[in-house]
Amino acid sequence: MPRQAKELKAIQVKRLTELGRHAVGGTPPGLSLNIIETGARSWIFRVTVGSKRRHIGLGSYPEISLAEARELALEMKRKIKAGIDPVDERQADRASAVSEQKHRTTFEAAFNRFYEEKVKGELKNAKHIKQWRSTLTTYAFPVIGDKAVAAITVEDLLAVLKPIWMTKNETASRVRQRIEAVLDWSKVMGLREGENPALWKGNLQKLLPSPNKVHKENRRPAVALDEIAEWFRVLRLRDGIAARALEFLTLTAARSGEVRHAIWDEIDLMNRIWTVPAEHMKTGREHRVPLSSAAIELLSTQPRLMGCPYIFPSPKNGAMSDMTLSAVMRRILAAEVKEGRPGFLDPSSRRPAVPHGLRSSFRDWTAEQTNYPRDMAEMALSHNVGSEVERAYRRGDVVEKRRKMMDDWADFLEFHLKAQS
Repeated sequence: MPRQAKELKAIQVKRLTELGRHAVGGTPPGLSLNIIETGARSWIFRVTVGSKRRHIGLGSYPEISLAEARELALEMKRKIKAGIDPVDERQADRASAVSEQKHRTTFEAAFNRFYEEKVKGELKNAKHIKQWRSTLTTYAFPVIGDKAVAAITVEDLLAVLKPIWMTKNETASRVRQRIEAVLDWSKVMGLREGENPALWKGNLQKLLPSPNKVHKENRRPAVALDEIAEWFRVLRLRDGIAARALEFLTLTAARSGEVRHAIWDEIDLMNRIWTVPAEHMKTGREHRVPLSSAAIELLSTQPRLMGCPYIFPSPKNGAMSDMTLSAVMRRILAAEVKEGRPGFLDPSSRRPAVPHGLRSSFRDWTAEQTNYPRDMAEMALSHNVGSEVERAYRRGDVVEKRRKMMDDWADFLEFHLKAQS
């Protein structure tokens, strides 16, 4: 018969200090206290289950006392006698807990973790970080926010996207991409299984109209090319910093935020270059804008306010709001309508033109009225050109070639002034 260990009392167990496993004897046999180099102590119960030798952990000492450890070991023996393998039972309990966590983790909860651990860690632009939460809060959470992330289906994605797919396609596409990212993260974290229902290719692509075709129908309303010179003339007749900001936006084909946040330190008047910093760019990359003679002349008339870095400041010397530029467009429209004219409407949608649509007007001009290469026009708009590999190897931004294009664009806008002189 194997030698039985001497039964230790609680005080004797407390005095054990030597590293290794110490049998404590008593009932049931097989119970020992294990001491490791860090000084941590834990209970181990050695027992045979069928033909398998098991080493079962019963918890840490002194959190689990000697008496409690013996009681736990006895409970294990009872289960084994009843045909239950305690190790298999524990594994099943863990699997059940994981499954329960999957069904308990909602899409909103998964997004919150993804947002804190991934989005904030990768994105540098505060505006883009904020957009991640605002778009999903507005469009996704009301539909799938409370639904278990493991249970989200294609039908759920359609319920989120269909109401805005045709009218706000650019926003809808971003919502889809962001949901896809959250669900991909959830799968890696073990919170869901199977294909991602937000995938576009081979999935939602078969159920929703192509974004490219929808975008053509719902792009930002632009001023028609055969009317933009007249629109520009009307704009120049208006007084105020906002009108000058809109004029500068038109001459440079820049985005609203880039113009509204532009400061004098970004302007190199001698070399006629406006360098927009990465933090103000949608792409997150620095962008150089060659300034036409008309743009330089406009800047030369702008007063520099002491203590204010902005070229086109708000009344409180801060950055101008986006609504301020839109208000200029609306006032121009209202004045035209008052005079019995329809105003400057998008030629396709017949909707009133908006500031962002002026970039589309510029792009239409390069395509329909000039021979400038497509890539050059896309660079002027700070769009990605070519594959990622091509962009990685492209060092220049053809700024001097683009300068001639921007001078020609200014001439096109100033048609009426040229004709009168």
